[in-house]
Amino acid sequence: MRLRSIISWNLNGIRAVERKGELAWIFSGAYDIIALQETKLQDPNNSGTSFSHPTGYHAHWSGGERPGYSGVAVYTKEEPDSMRTHFGDSLLSKEGRVIEMTYGDVVFLNVYFPNGGSGDERLQYKLAFYDQFIDYITTLTKNGKKVIFCGDVNTAHKEIDLARPKENEKLSGFLPIERAWIDRVVDAGFVDAFRMFHEEGDAYTYWDMKSRARDRNVGWRIDYFFVHETIVSRVIDCFHLPDVMGSDHCPVVLKIQM
Repeated sequence: MRLRSIISWNLNGIRAVERKGELAWIFSGAYDIIALQETKLQDPNNSGTSFSHPTGYHAHWSGGERPGYSGVAVYTKEEPDSMRTHFGDSLLSKEGRVIEMTYGDVVFLNVYFPNGGSGDERLQYKLAFYDQFIDYITTLTKNGKKVIFCGDVNTAHKEIDLARPKENEKLSGFLPIERAWIDRVVDAGFVDAFRMFHEEGDAYTYWDMKSRARDRNVGWRIDYFFVHETIVSRVIDCFHLPDVMGSDHCPVVLKIQM
């Protein structure tokens, strides 16, 4: 067991961030595990990005089912004991949204949760994904696994987690039924690692680009690290990198003994 630094970032397209010159820094060696969401790649070996297999890291990908949509990647300095992207007949196996890795008794999941904002059908898909995911991680913890998951959850948990809660309480991303799911995650023994160290407001991870909301810090905190209570004592720190540009999200960093 040693101190590991893990960074999670929704890129909103890896090639777009690369073109802006905002990606190379993440592979400098400062991070032991790099978890990326919304890569928007199907086949990383034919992607047009120079970061398919960066020096010093092992690359693990799960591509979206159609071009320019979804996709997750995890880069690791040390190869995990096991890795999977398929979870049987489950929504967790669809659309390139989940990578799971094990390091001893620790299970680490990088997840790009569905967005429910494009109509009732996608909201219902998001809620079904939520249900299947919590069932899965609850089974892992019941079997003695120490679980960490990170990524874009696409929901702000509490009023402190977005700049304008009243204006957004009827929109997907802050609906009561979505927020209640995060309550269930907490009730299942998971701890929001960022809130272990930061109780203040105005701390966001996503800003709408069209309205230049980042300039005014009118944002949402929808990107998280959740750590199960059986391993939470190993958490050293968790923080945002709000000054990192290139995406409409900023990275989140977790430092943990594992």
